[in-house]
Formats: sequence, structure tokens, C-alpha cells
Amino acid sequence: MYTNDKTVKVKVGNTYIGGGADITVQSMLCVPAHDIKGNVEQALRLQNAGCDIVRVTVPDKEALKTIEALKKAIDIPLVADIHFDYRLAVESVAAGVDKIRINPGNIGSDDKVKAVADACRKAGVPIRIGVNSGSLEKEILAKYGSVTPEAMVESGLYHISLLEKFDFSDIVLSLKSSDTQNMYKAYELAAEKCRYPLHLGVTEAGTESMGVIKSAAGIGGLLLRSIGNTIRISLTDDPVKEVEAGIKLLKAIGIRNDGIKFVSCPTCGRTEIDLIGIAKQAESRLSGINKNITVAIMGCVVNGPGEANAADIGIAGGKGCGVIFKKGEIIAKLPENQLLDRLVEEVEKM
Repeated sequence: MYTNDKTVKVKVGNTYIGGGADITVQSMLCVPAHDIKGNVEQALRLQNAGCDIVRVTVPDKEALKTIEALKKAIDIPLVADIHFDYRLAVESVAAGVDKIRINPGNIGSDDKVKAVADACRKAGVPIRIGVNSGSLEKEILAKYGSVTPEAMVESGLYHISLLEKFDFSDIVLSLKSSDTQNMYKAYELAAEKCRYPLHLGVTEAGTESMGVIKSAAGIGGLLLRSIGNTIRISLTDDPVKEVEAGIKLLKAIGIRNDGIKFVSCPTCGRTEIDLIGIAKQAESRLSGINKNITVAIMGCVVNGPGEANAADIGIAGGKGCGVIFKKGEIIAKLPENQLLDRLVEEVEKM
């Protein structure tokens, strides 16, 4: 299993980030902050989808009521997203949040940063420093001339120093950019200079199709190099899709092994069954089965039991028919319309 034990370990509610802990998948609520019922319903959907940590924006004191309702309703850690008003951070901690997301530099004077650090330390609440490429300090931008990975990292280290000055070290750092290459290089550089856990993400990644691709390239590439401790795939879409994409990404690169892993061929002129339809139906019907197995859906005997012999079970198509195989051995030959039912039956018995 993937672990990154080079960073300090940060406790967030009932889970951990960094220091060898499992990679967590995060998302953010997108319901209006004062809609308590809507936020609770969306948070429960995210929790049921497998979200490990959820974030909510806190634009004013009225939104603190949403925090209180969420804490009563969900079991996963809750993060308060704070901008500018340090009092909202302090009050969010009092309301029971498990983590605060701020930029210390836009909170205000030292005494305000200290107030947040003191409140979080007393309650055992960590702080995520969220650096975005679109909100770098003027001095840092002037120094580098533009938004560069080096500028983003310098901003992150500056914000860290503001907290460390008040003896606060329960920190997670994010360095997000909508430019995948800048994001990648910034985290790569931060991993060399920073001992704190890294929250990976491509911000403003776009709608589902492009957003997932950009996130897979940036986040997946970093995780394959053992850089990063928690992730969010940001999509202009239902946040449940962020969680589903994040979990699939972790499975695809071998970090998570819970649930079924699917292997299917892209089809070619040899295919003589509705492979695309069968593959989609198999993924849907087996989605709720939490078994650490690999299921292969292959179009013909060339890509069937031979090429997919590492799969625990699978289908290989023929002319209007197909075979069910386990570990490369054929166990049944069936008409096309019976293949899926038999596959599901065999998986449930495993």
C-alpha cells in the first residue's frame, strides 16, 4: 500500500493526514452556506459515496449554524473554509470543526493570526494553508515576475512561518493552480522544502471530462512519485463526482485496493458481442460489491483468458456468445445475453 511517511502526521477528527496515513479523498459542499438542510443532505451523500473529509464555506456568523448541524449529522471530519475574518475561524473551532482552511496572510495583523493559532492549538484543530496561483502576495509576484511554481512555494512557506511564529505546527499545505504543469512543479518543489503534509489539487480544473483528466495528470503523477497525502479533484459538477473520481484515481494507481478493479479492452474489429454495453453494465451492477478482486471484460479470445489471465474473473467474447474465466481458466461458455448474470453470480460467490 502507498504511504508517504516523510511528513509529520496531522490528526483531523477521526482520521489522519501524512506520516504514513492512507491517502484521503476530500470534497467541498456547494450548497448556499445558509441552507442548512441542503448542506446536510449533500454532506451525507458525499459521506455515503466514500468521501473522507468534507469542507464547507463559512462566509459569516450565520453559517456557523450550518457547521453545528453538519457536525451532528455526519461522521467524517468537517473543514471550515475561512477568508479574511479571523473571528469566523475562532468561532468555527468553537462550533466543533475538525480543521480550518485559511491563508494566514489575509487574516490580518499578528494578533489575529495568533488568536486563530491559539484557538486551534487548544482544540487540537489543524490548519490547512491554501495557496492559490490567483492570490499570491504582490511582493512575491513582483519578485518572480509572474505566477511560477517557485513563487507559489515561497508564498506557502511564508504563510507557514506566520503560524510557526506562534508555535503552531499542526499544518497541511496546498499549492493549487489551474495550470497542471505549474501545480505539479510547485508540489514537487514543496516536497523538497516542506515537512508538512501536502493537499493535492488542480484548482478550477473545469467540468467533469477535462477536470478529471487534468487532475489525474497532476495528482496522479505526484502520487506515483510518493508526493502528496490527501487529494481533491475539483469539478464544476456534483461534488459526489469529485469523490468518485478521486477514489477511482487511487484505485487506478494502486493506492487503494478496496472494491472491484475493472479491466476491459477498447474493442476492435474482432469483437462480435456488445462489449461496451456489457462493460458498462458490469461496472454498474458490481459497483456496490466491496471485494478486492480484478474483473476483466474482454472482446475476444485474443484478449481474453490469455492476456487477462491476471484477473480473478472475467468475460471473453465470441460470436454472439462468450466464456467466463477465472484466473485464466474457462469455467463456462454461454450465449451473450447470459454472460453478465453469470459473471455477477460468480463474483457474489467469491
